[in-house]
Amino acid sequence: MSEMVEVIIDSIRVSLMSQQRIVILRELDTERYLPIFIGIFEAEAIALGLNEVEVARPMTWDLLRNVFTAMKARVLRVEVVALRDDTFFGSIVVEADGQVIEIDARPSDALALAVRVHVPILVARQVMLAAGIVPEEDLQASPPEKGPAARPSAEPGEGRLSIFEDFLDQLDLEDLDENPPEEPDQP
Repeated sequence: MSEMVEVIIDSIRVSLMSQQRIVILRELDTERYLPIFIGIFEAEAIALGLNEVEVARPMTWDLLRNVFTAMKARVLRVEVVALRDDTFFGSIVVEADGQVIEIDARPSDALALAVRVHVPILVARQVMLAAGIVPEEDLQASPPEKGPAARPSAEPGEGRLSIFEDFLDQLDLEDLDENPPEEPDQP
């Protein structure tokens, strides 16, 4: 096994450009992220697994977990092992009959299984170096606000949204009730 770093699933996002889903992996104890584009169904499967939502019938990843259990095999970890031509490669590492077996898998499928069997997620250090992202310092911590917009924040990053709160506070919604928009002419 090449040198690996442990990650967690930070979030699942939707690309504003293409509506494609992106799973964001975050390296433990650092602010380095690995975004991987995945399919809609895989994103849903990962989200269901993270939230431990029970479905009426087993999804593919539940079935895979059940097969491993029935065969007395144990999933040890899942890995993102390579990045070639903008495609990520993964594996599911299983122990069966005293042997460790690496099974080729798409990272999205491996992640959907990992959240169901609660195993570590590892990424090859070379993959993190090639595709990992470290947010710029000014994006990680916004400078303190000054003036009337400055409010104490209960949540990290909340201060950055205060400009929108100020805008919403200045809206006169009562005016909308008194002057409803005109209906367009019907042909």
